[in-house]
Amino acid sequence: MANPGDFAYTVKQQADIVRIIGDYVKLKKAGAQNYSGLCPFHSEKTPSFSVHATRQFYHCFGCGASGDVLSFVQKIENISFPEAVRLVAQKLGIPLPKQTYASEGEAREAKLRGVLVDLHERACAFFEEQLRRPEGARAREYLAGRGLTEEAIKTFRIGFAPDSGFILRDRLKSAADEETLKASGLFSWKEVEGGENGPATDFSLPRAERGDRKPTTIYSKFRNRVMFPITNESGKVIAFTGRTLETGDKAGPKYLNSPETAIYSKSRVLYNLDRAREAIRALGYVILVEGQMDCISVFMAGFHNVIASSGTAFTEAQVRLLARYAKKIVVNFDPDTAGIAAAERSLGMLVAEDFEIRVLTLDSGFDPDLFIRRKGAEAYKEALGSSQRYFDYLIERARTQFPVRSAEAKVRAVNYLLPHLQQVPHRIARDELAADIAQKLGIDSALLRKDLKHAAATRSSSVKTTAEAQITDAERIVIRALASGGEMNGESGVSDRSGEDHLPDLRRQAQYTLGTEPLHIGLATESLLQTLLDAPELTDPMSLPLSDSDQRTLAVILLREEEPLTLELLEGAFAALRRRRLEREQQRVKVRILEAERRNDGATLAELVQEKLRIDRALAAH
Repeated sequence: MANPGDFAYTVKQQADIVRIIGDYVKLKKAGAQNYSGLCPFHSEKTPSFSVHATRQFYHCFGCGASGDVLSFVQKIENISFPEAVRLVAQKLGIPLPKQTYASEGEAREAKLRGVLVDLHERACAFFEEQLRRPEGARAREYLAGRGLTEEAIKTFRIGFAPDSGFILRDRLKSAADEETLKASGLFSWKEVEGGENGPATDFSLPRAERGDRKPTTIYSKFRNRVMFPITNESGKVIAFTGRTLETGDKAGPKYLNSPETAIYSKSRVLYNLDRAREAIRALGYVILVEGQMDCISVFMAGFHNVIASSGTAFTEAQVRLLARYAKKIVVNFDPDTAGIAAAERSLGMLVAEDFEIRVLTLDSGFDPDLFIRRKGAEAYKEALGSSQRYFDYLIERARTQFPVRSAEAKVRAVNYLLPHLQQVPHRIARDELAADIAQKLGIDSALLRKDLKHAAATRSSSVKTTAEAQITDAERIVIRALASGGEMNGESGVSDRSGEDHLPDLRRQAQYTLGTEPLHIGLATESLLQTLLDAPELTDPMSLPLSDSDQRTLAVILLREEEPLTLELLEGAFAALRRRRLEREQQRVKVRILEAERRNDGATLAELVQEKLRIDRALAAH
């Protein structure tokens, strides 16, 4: 938490939350002080994520995520709080003090991530150096054969892992201990059972399968391979893909990827996004290819808004990551059977996330890399311009797979298209697509049209319910007043009549009233009101120690401040709360009167009747 006087508080005060979050989420103005966009923390089709420019906090009405600029960066970057403070400070150009952490565990994790990033940077420089050495001649020949220029090799920091298993280990052993080297994903290791001359055992096996034997040696995971660094959004090297130069039984997998580590999660990374993101934002769309070589070739041909998926199918995290930058995409996977299947798996998720999708299908036998090398950048540009709308592509695929000359073929074509149609999030769009499918497939059967119409009308989705208590307008106004931090009515806080008399501090007014009349006792918002009431100073209400439900309630109220807060509104709110308290007392007295009548307790009944008359008169006065 950022507290007045500490470095985190200084960073938070200087940060413009709209600008910082705008680097991750496409925000649009949604009111005088509010901005909205698609939440980066859960899957959604319509924006429920809001940022309040003045109060400097965010809240998602869908998943409930809420906080300030530092908690946002911490969550979206999956880093510790001190690391988030440092990252925001770097974005703002604020000099950094000595780093501190909330706990020893947090410090160890942050230190590990920092060392792993450093190890990968050192390894990348090592691989680049090895590519230039005589031992890298075969790797240079391979890259030249793939049409990669010196500029491309330098831009993408392509390197070579020598056949020795120990050169990289010896280079890095002074930078980290053995356990950290193992955690980097750059090494494999073996141990010896029963002494140095005993049989070697693969240490990467689960401990249950290998006992408690200690490792004796570690060696490079990547050997005799062309190395492609994988970077995060900030351009830091976090993993590698190694392409083998071996043939035959000793070759191993053609492509070997780094395992999951503390800094690398395959499902959360999009290759080349760090170089492509500015071009994506400028052009408003992204080109998605399947492999790293395809991505490099397209990028070097001048199409800088290109990225590659890590594998052939998107994950939900990758879709959310991409949605921060653009919702228009051209997909250019290989035109073979596997490539088409991969495209359809990935595109299904993009359709569900309301991306505007086009499919670029190159000539048979050409992947993007080969197409550009053979036909050039201008031909690729023309192909981009002729890319198909996704559903036009699907309909064409259905007609090719199931020639619609018979009723049976039409049924099969429709069954192929129905699951794709049901992924479209908007009812009107589904209805229009259903009509287009029927027309292009020449469907006259009323039954098939009914199936299409049914698919357009229905879509499996989960309905979210909220457990928010019903909060009255009076409670909202009092909460706003207590969260106002000394705000005055209007811009200047000066009376319109004389220009001299200052309007009362609404927070102090609310504190005084609730201090003398505990009107908040028994309300659904009692705990929230009490926390606001007890806060000695209030510059940032969202930083108070609130429960999750109270924090959500506060965020919702502050983000929906539709009318100016005035003394008249506050006095009216207290009047409503007084009446509500009297009504609750009236109801309790009525219940007690019925109990006294059942007991035939005349003395108590007389007292309760007088109490009810007093309450009735008070209610009448209100």
